[in-house]
Parts: sequence; structure tokens; C-alpha cells
Amino acid sequence: MFEKLWRLATLDVGIDLGTANVVVHVRGKGVVIRQPSVVARHMKTKEILAMGDEAKKMLGKNPANIEVVRPLRDGVIADFDAAEAMLKHYIVEVHELYKGLGFKIPRPRVAIGIPSGVTEVERRAVQEAALEAGARAVFLIEEPMAAAIGSGLPVEKAEGQLICDIGGGTSEIGVISLGGLVLNRSLRVAGDELTESIQNFVRLKYNLLLGESTAEEVKIAVGSAYPQKKEKEGNPLQIVVRGRSLEDGLP
Repeated sequence: MFEKLWRLATLDVGIDLGTANVVVHVRGKGVVIRQPSVVARHMKTKEILAMGDEAKKMLGKNPANIEVVRPLRDGVIADFDAAEAMLKHYIVEVHELYKGLGFKIPRPRVAIGIPSGVTEVERRAVQEAALEAGARAVFLIEEPMAAAIGSGLPVEKAEGQLICDIGGGTSEIGVISLGGLVLNRSLRVAGDELTESIQNFVRLKYNLLLGESTAEEVKIAVGSAYPQKKEKEGNPLQIVVRGRSLEDGLP
């Protein structure tokens, strides 16, 4: 009985702290937050002005006194203060979900996915940021293992399970057997590089400057590792985009 009550009163939170997006999962509730990993803050005071979708809308449009940053680069923390502020914001947001229970909820236990190739210094940076943000305890799990468990693969079996997880900053490839990573590679080439390649292609072929958000929309809308049905029939996928002309600077 006590164990059931303790489980109800304890928050167990899983966080996918990605280069492109932050996804927060609460045990018993599922995914409660899915936001871009973007923070907008004042250049001088460092006051946080916006996060997630609101901050992403400001990319490339922010005034001189506001900087819009991505706290993570290549899957690891590049801006500790921004990462801590982002984690704290979402941990507090999770707490808000439980305000009406009538009793105080203890600080959450947090599990965070990290690239398999990170250094010990990078691991500590994630742990410290989460603890400073209000976590009671922090557990780190390598992303290939987290992806395999989330996909329902039988990771405990005595047979190899191959997983490939392409994120925003890193591509994680792992072979899992008997509950452990037998072999893994973490490549710091992933979705962000695909987005950048689209920008470069449009700039060189059409002399048009695309913003990061627009290029990402193209990637999501028509990008595919395999030829789609229309392409097989000789009809290439098309999308209309708008950018700034490099010839006269006009939209």
C-alpha cells in the first residue's frame, strides 16, 4: 500500500535532451512536453525571454539585444546556463501538472538520454545541469539503449539487436544483446547537417537564401531515405519555399 502511494506521489521523468528537440515523458502520463531545444535571452542581462516554439520563431528575426541559442550541439551541452534554464523550465512545467493533488510532490527522479560517445566531462555537465534544475536524482542512459527499449526490441535476449537513431546533432548506431551495448558508434553527423545541405543546395542552384526553419520544413515534408511512390512513377516530390534572393536581397 505504501509503495503504491509513494509511486503516486513520486515523479519519474524521462527526458530526451536532443540537439533539435526536448521530449519529456512522465511515468503513467506518457509524453507531456515536446518542444524545440531553443532559448531566447537578453544579450546583456541573460534574462530568459522565450523557450521552445516561441524562441524558435525568433531564429533569424531577433533584434540585436536578443540572442537565440541552441543549448546543445552535436548531442552535448554547449551552453550550460541555457541548458540548465531549459531543464528547470520543463521540470517546473511538469510539477504544474500535479498541483491539484492536495499534497506536496517531491522533486522528480530524472532519466536523460545521452549520446553513447560522450566524454566523462560531458556526462557530468548533463548531470549537474539536471540537478541544478531541480532533479532529486539523475540517471543517464545511452541513446541507442533508450531507443531500443522504446521501440520494443527484446534487449534482454541473447541475440543481437541493431538500432540506428538519427537525431538532430548525432546519429547513434548500436548492437544490443543481453541488456547491454555490445558495439556502438556515435556520429556527429545527423539531421542538422541534412538541413544545412538543403540550404547549401538551394543557395547554389537557385541563388536563394533559406532560413533554417524553412529548410527544416523541406526536409520533413519531402525528405526520405527511400524513393517515394510518386518518384518511382517519374513524378518528383515538390514543395514551394520562400527565401531571400542573393542577387538583390529581396524576398
